[in-house]
Amino acid sequence: MSTNALGLPLPLPVTASFALPLSLYYIFLQIRVVTQRVTTKTVIAQETSSSSSSSSSTKSSSSSDSPPTVDPLFIANRAQANFIENVPLALLLSAFAEINGGSKTYLTSALAALTIARVLHVEAGLLAQGNKGPGRPIGFLTTLVVNLGLAVYGGVLVKGYWGY
Repeated sequence: MSTNALGLPLPLPVTASFALPLSLYYIFLQIRVVTQRVTTKTVIAQETSSSSSSSSSTKSSSSSDSPPTVDPLFIANRAQANFIENVPLALLLSAFAEINGGSKTYLTSALAALTIARVLHVEAGLLAQGNKGPGRPIGFLTTLVVNLGLAVYGGVLVKGYWGY
């Protein structure tokens, strides 16, 4: 078992191990948003002003020959926001399970699947042509299953506390 500088066992080694790659990917997503903001000179909006007018004209157009163009700033914002909507919950649920004696193997598998799912969701989903790559539903469903699985697993680990 790993110990800290005082010789005490590390309380959350699995969750802490995945905090680094997930944080690095989040920072990467933040840099994408900032890059889009600087490139388009858009300080506060969710999408560029040029895309707002072009997307409204695309929506009103009856032409179905070409898919509407989606603003890169909007996609970068959604990728970052979707990450931050899901990953902290998974890390929190993992920490709860780990501190209550959860299996390091199960938690490692769950957080590895989450990490891969979040990267697939963006890189092979949102950034794919038409923003509909196969990584998007795979990433979404995997994230959903991981969060649900961690919540149920954490509940099972503490069921004795409630007298079950």
